[in-house]
Order: sequence, then structure tokens, then C-alpha cells
Amino acid sequence: MPIEGHQNNRSGKKLVELREGQKVTLLIYSRIEAGFVAVINGDRKGLLYKNEVFQPLKVGQEVDGFIKKIRPDNKIDLSLYKSGFRSIDTLSKKILEALQKQGGFMDVTDKTQPKIIANLFGVSKKSFKKAIGNLYKKRWIIIEKDGIRLQDRKKIESRPKHRPRRQTRSVRKSRNK
Repeated sequence: MPIEGHQNNRSGKKLVELREGQKVTLLIYSRIEAGFVAVINGDRKGLLYKNEVFQPLKVGQEVDGFIKKIRPDNKIDLSLYKSGFRSIDTLSKKILEALQKQGGFMDVTDKTQPKIIANLFGVSKKSFKKAIGNLYKKRWIIIEKDGIRLQDRKKIESRPKHRPRRQTRSVRKSRNK
């Protein structure tokens, strides 16, 4: 959703339209109670909420970010992470690499405290849970009571991808006639 109604900023140059999900360069401008105010591509300001920032940021630091939401009042919510499944795939790769470095097991689960997950992977607990759910569905990991374990790839490749469906009685009867 591009922002309309903006003509010029203070420097007199025309502002570039922004879209939700667009990758942008952020210059951390100030810290406030809600999070960080950042200058977007040198044009206008937006807000990074503190509960969505999982890395240390300093005023004057330049980072890549994304337009999370453009509100009706034209205020802009920002994120350091791309939303959607692409970000989950990136996180999934990060989790798999960490598992390999740890010998195939890590003592983190969906019950692990958010701060520990943020320290390990730099993401929210919600994103972590989506990523391990994705890895579990793809049969890359086993979720155990006390952690996650890398699945033995040889066992996976020897299993059929889909189990044959069980036939109900009515289907069997109709086929026998």
C-alpha cells in the first residue's frame, strides 16, 4: 500500500512511495518508551516496537528493515525481520545449522522462555514456534520433551512420503460387488 498525499520533505525532494513488506534502510534516530524511532531511507520516520527487536540497537546505527504496516494516519510501523513464510524458512535454516553444531540436539522447545530463544536465534518465541513446526512437518526434526533433535535423514528417506489411506467399510463393500 503506497503512501499518498506526501509531497515533499524538508529538503524539498519528492518522497518515495513505500509499500508494506518493502525492504528499507533504517537509521536509528532515537529511543522512546515504545521502542526506537528510525529514519526510513533518509525520507521519513517510523517506529520499531521494543517487543519486536531482538538485537542491540544504538542511536546512529544503520540497519536493514522492512515496512511492517502503514497505518491510516500515515504513521509507519517497522520491523527488522521480513514477515511471512520466507522469514520462517530463513529461521529454519538457522535452527538446523545450530542443531548440527550442537551434535544434533538442543535443549530448546516451544516451552522455552522467550528471552532464551531471542538470545539464541534473535527472534520472537512466536517465530521460533512457527519455524520448529515447519521443520517438524517436513520431518527434519523430532520434538522431544526436553528439546529438539535432528531427524536421521536415512530413516526419513526409507519411509514412504504418504501412507496409503485406510478403506472404510462402505468403500470395501462397494468394491467387492
